[in-house]
Amino acid sequence: MEENSKYNTVIKNCSYRNFYIFVKKKRSVDTTEILIKIRKIVRSINLESKKIQKEHGVSIPQVLCLNFLHDAHNYQSTQGDIRKFLNLNSSTVSGIIDRLEKKGYLARLPKTGDKRIVNIALTSAGDKLLSNIPSLLHEQLSEKLQKLDDNKLKTVENSLDTLVNLLEIQEIKASPMITNDDSLEDNATEDLT
Repeated sequence: MEENSKYNTVIKNCSYRNFYIFVKKKRSVDTTEILIKIRKIVRSINLESKKIQKEHGVSIPQVLCLNFLHDAHNYQSTQGDIRKFLNLNSSTVSGIIDRLEKKGYLARLPKTGDKRIVNIALTSAGDKLLSNIPSLLHEQLSEKLQKLDDNKLKTVENSLDTLVNLLEIQEIKASPMITNDDSLEDNATEDLT
């Protein structure tokens, strides 16, 4: 009996006329269950995005932008700093800022002393909106990961590294925020080219 791990089969050589039988090797783990778990993660991200959009009228990247401004010095920052934080291209960030400004959640302010630089500032309406939005999935996950012991955390990291390598997506850029939004397609397309 010869094992062929590449195809996950066992080859049995039957002596009668060199007849080979390919038998699927029994696995200790059902790969379908792994795919279902990945799908649950993706689905939860989609559901969170739709819920936030429906209940609060903003997308997850817009919430992340507002959170960034909330944590920034004097509740303001430049568009470049917001872009770096969100890890998105300039046109996507510009669209996020435009939509939030139209809703009154932030304002563009000329920088004191240099009118060429515009600061993006969180408004009181934006701050009020943030206080009504529950903590996001990535924030909840981050808190729970912090509570894991080092061995378990390393196991999670190694497992995710394996998935990234299997999918051959090591070169795709990503930020530590978990989000799913149509406005991010520009960034994904940019990463793939």
